[in-house]
Amino acid sequence: MMVVWRRTGRREHRHFGDLPDILGPDCFLVLNNTRVFAARLRAHRPGREEQIEILLAREMEPALWLALVKPGRKAPLGQILDMEHLRAQVVEVHESGSRALRFDQRDNLMSEFEKIGETPLPPYIHRRRKEDLAGDRTRYQTIYAGTPGSVAAPTAGLHFTERVFQHLEDRGIERCEILLHVGYGTFQPVRCSQIENHRMESEYFEMSDKAAAFIAKAKLGGSRLIAVGTTTTRVLEYLASNGRFPEGESRGWCDLFIYPGFQFHMLDGLLTNFHLPRSSLFMLVCAFSDKELMLDCYKEAIAEGYRFFSYGDCMLLL
Repeated sequence: MMVVWRRTGRREHRHFGDLPDILGPDCFLVLNNTRVFAARLRAHRPGREEQIEILLAREMEPALWLALVKPGRKAPLGQILDMEHLRAQVVEVHESGSRALRFDQRDNLMSEFEKIGETPLPPYIHRRRKEDLAGDRTRYQTIYAGTPGSVAAPTAGLHFTERVFQHLEDRGIERCEILLHVGYGTFQPVRCSQIENHRMESEYFEMSDKAAAFIAKAKLGGSRLIAVGTTTTRVLEYLASNGRFPEGESRGWCDLFIYPGFQFHMLDGLLTNFHLPRSSLFMLVCAFSDKELMLDCYKEAIAEGYRFFSYGDCMLLL
């Protein structure tokens, strides 16, 4: 874990297990407790031997799902797609290329996806053996994952173990959990020449009364908020975008795009992995610190042999 002090640019190379000692009891953590579900399905057109890949993005309404279908030419409007225990019809084809699929089964769909689906690993991770892919059902999941609904893991949270949590508690460092279901937009690079024209896909979030009260009280008492991951960051800053954090339960859809120049209201620190270039995630990190500082830190990380991306190492920005 690279620890970076934003004001001075000073950095240290530490181990993640040192996190409680680095932070101290004047800090608290906010984590995203979403659970990745088996969102990648294999389908075929009726009566054909072929493989069509479906990546479920989000539930639009009961039995109606937004999805990416590959190859798209095999899934025109009205097409029936058969899976192992399920059947769906393409009822909408969007300009972006995504499809709306209506499943013929309404009840217990999530459990059916878990039976026949695969873990939706990022496109840069390839698995040749089924045993490796099966292992990702556990590895590509935080130990505190709760409600299923994400197609990507909040990867900053993958570093935590029960031992680290116990050490945090022993040090008096409290934590709370919120929810944001990570969508496929997390994989999309920023292609606009003017980054402010980039549009984030909306993602569903929830924050309980208890979590909102805890965060508000802690911040009011002078404690420093350390967000675990960019997904947690976007929910917190979205809710405080008017300068005032909500006092009670909140839920809805977050499409906040954070890039350099953004005014942060909630964060005092950020734990995050090393991200792809030209990604909205890297731009968020640059917004929280400084672009030139981050570029220098990334060069140092490469020189020091840090691992990047979802299963990689992490950075703590203070």
